[in-house]
Amino acid sequence: MNPGALARKFQDRFGESPRIFAAPGRVNLIGEHTDYNDGFVMPCALGLTTRIAISPRGDRAIHLHSEDFPEAQEFRLDRLPASPLDSWADYLIGVLVQLQKTGRLSQGANVLVSGEVPVAAGLSSSAALEVASALAFMDLNGIVMPLPQVAKMCQRAENTFVGANCGIMDQFVSCLGKSGHALFLDCRSLDYRLVPIPEDVRIVICNTMVKHKHAGGEYNQRRAECEEGVRLLARSSPEIHALRDATVEQVQHSDLPAVIRKRCEHVVRENARVVEGRDALEAGDLARFGKLMRESHQSLRDLFEVSSSELDLMVRLAEKIPGCWGARMTGGGFGGCTVNLVKASEATSFAERIATAYREETGVHPDVYVCSAADGAHAEPLAVAY
Repeated sequence: MNPGALARKFQDRFGESPRIFAAPGRVNLIGEHTDYNDGFVMPCALGLTTRIAISPRGDRAIHLHSEDFPEAQEFRLDRLPASPLDSWADYLIGVLVQLQKTGRLSQGANVLVSGEVPVAAGLSSSAALEVASALAFMDLNGIVMPLPQVAKMCQRAENTFVGANCGIMDQFVSCLGKSGHALFLDCRSLDYRLVPIPEDVRIVICNTMVKHKHAGGEYNQRRAECEEGVRLLARSSPEIHALRDATVEQVQHSDLPAVIRKRCEHVVRENARVVEGRDALEAGDLARFGKLMRESHQSLRDLFEVSSSELDLMVRLAEKIPGCWGARMTGGGFGGCTVNLVKASEATSFAERIATAYREETGVHPDVYVCSAADGAHAEPLAVAY
């Protein structure tokens, strides 16, 4: 929903004018399951946005409403829920819990949320919701925080309240993405640099329509397996504090259990692919970048075992269509989306052909988005909101 329509909906519901804050979803071009291993990633923000309309109340109550989900939530700042409600509102509540630690969260609020980021598709709808709500509640309460700190706070909200042990990538690029650029991020130091994406490239997102959930289960299990790999490797190589520090040789020559070795080998090789991918993109070598995308998908499928038959099918179909430099699953896995780098002049045709081919194979009509890299989180100008 655009800012003007959201402002009018807010006015109808609450009888007053809001401020509106926006944060984008993201797609990860390469570097999967490396962020929580202190590694490298290269995502970009997308022009699929979550917007939060907010206005102050005269009490300490928080009234949360969404245009996308039927259930509303109401509570007081001095009685924030102590555990998740299994609701869309959990991501906002987690942010409020973190902001409460500043000692400056005192203002009640009316809130209306509208999202364009597909839920459970691997495009970080949760991070977009967290970041947009953080900016909104911070503005309302006069809290100032640099964007990298906002990203870290939102990550803590998802880790500690929602219970999904995500890394920093999603929140960081939602905060600091830039139009026309990917963001190469060192997840240990949080040093980053913007990498231009050639103008004749479009990012095509293909949603398999298989939803996943990260607040437990396989995602958290993969993180635990990586942590166990670090613990075992560090017995003979104490300099290894995270898989970022390990080499392929150390992993291959270790006595790690077979499954743990596969997980570790993926992460170590994927880190190297991100660095090579950054260099390829900066050089405009899209054929080389596409090769790295294919290798990444194969590793996620065979070593990290987070792909699915639907994701594998979508990648195979993409590779047969003219104009596609590379395709891979993106996000945590077990469903969700693929990311495809496609020649701009072929993007519309690619989107139509892959949707048709996937529907013929599965009977399911996929959502396909032709995108470019977008800017990160921001307040919507008041003139735009009405």
